[in-house]
Amino acid sequence: MPKIKTNNSAAKRFKRTASGGYKCAHSHLNHILTKKSSKRKRNLRPTGMISDSDVRAIRQMMPYSV
Repeated sequence: MPKIKTNNSAAKRFKRTASGGYKCAHSHLNHILTKKSSKRKRNLRPTGMISDSDVRAIRQMMPYSV
């Protein structure tokens, strides 16, 4: 049986947590930052968790993330 390829775009965007969930960074924090308020940029800083409905799709894209 051949190995399953990992989707590299998903591997760069999501990381597995110790409890089995997935975390990701917020969007809208890469460019055009001058018009965004400091409060908005500060609230985009911490990593977010992937919702339970999307975990199945991410698990298929990254089969070997233990």
